[in-house]
Amino acid sequence: MRSALLDEFRVNGNKSNKRYELRDIYNHAVEFSGDQHGSRFIQQKLESANSDEKEQVFREIEPNALQLMKDVFGNYVVQKFFEYGSQLQKKILAEKMKGKVVDLSVQVYACRVVQKALEHILVEQQAELTRELEPEILRVIKDQNGNHVVQKIIELVPRQYIDFIMNAVRGQVTPLASHAYGCRVIQRLLEHGTEADKAEIMGELHASAQILITDQYGNYVAQHVIQNGEPEDRERIIQLVMGQLLTLSKHKFASNVVEKCIEYGTPAQRTTIREQLTTTGADGNNPLQQMMRDQFGNYVIRKSLVRN
Repeated sequence: MRSALLDEFRVNGNKSNKRYELRDIYNHAVEFSGDQHGSRFIQQKLESANSDEKEQVFREIEPNALQLMKDVFGNYVVQKFFEYGSQLQKKILAEKMKGKVVDLSVQVYACRVVQKALEHILVEQQAELTRELEPEILRVIKDQNGNHVVQKIIELVPRQYIDFIMNAVRGQVTPLASHAYGCRVIQRLLEHGTEADKAEIMGELHASAQILITDQYGNYVAQHVIQNGEPEDRERIIQLVMGQLLTLSKHKFASNVVEKCIEYGTPAQRTTIREQLTTTGADGNNPLQQMMRDQFGNYVIRKSLVRN
């Protein structure tokens, strides 16, 4: 049941003759945090609140912080405290997460709070919370919510604290690269890992590149290498694609990789691709006509014309 105050707020909150302040909802902060309109109100006010106002609201929500982290509206209020709260308030909230990081990371709303916490807490607490994922890191990587947390860890937490992520990925790069959520984590490691990390990952990727190029999710990793990888890695992928250009250009997933080759290949590589796509073969077949009629190949032709 909603309180009379929240009912009144929901009716009058947007009316110009009634301006609510945080002090007007003291002793009701938890209830307001769990309400769509009340949560939005608290979020907006916390951005400009003074330290006393923040402290009053914080004292009210602190005992219910874990519940609010998992709440569809309450999670945003907790996130605001990680953004605008004092260092002590951030530390207290992070302490409440201890022992529950795996559970929070795979929860649809709390995973956002974990990510926000990682952005705003000190390195020591980052490392402490991150370590909790180690026993179940592969499960979290493959989780639709947890993968976002792991991506954030790779981006933000100093490398010396996340050896366990690389250890878990080692030998699993191909299955992870062809997984709906794992493919995102592999891409983040290629962006933020050490040179040794990247070399190890690329070694596994090259060994299975043929599979990944045509895979529903692996093709995104192949595209990532072409767009962001080292020149020698990009070269190896592009050469592999050019060796079976027509077949891959008409493939639902691989055609996206071909487009990336056209976009990021060297001028000489683009010329070779264009010649393969437009030169009539000894059998008299013109690949260009086939490609223009193909539901995927026609996009490759368009990309080739744009990058001419």
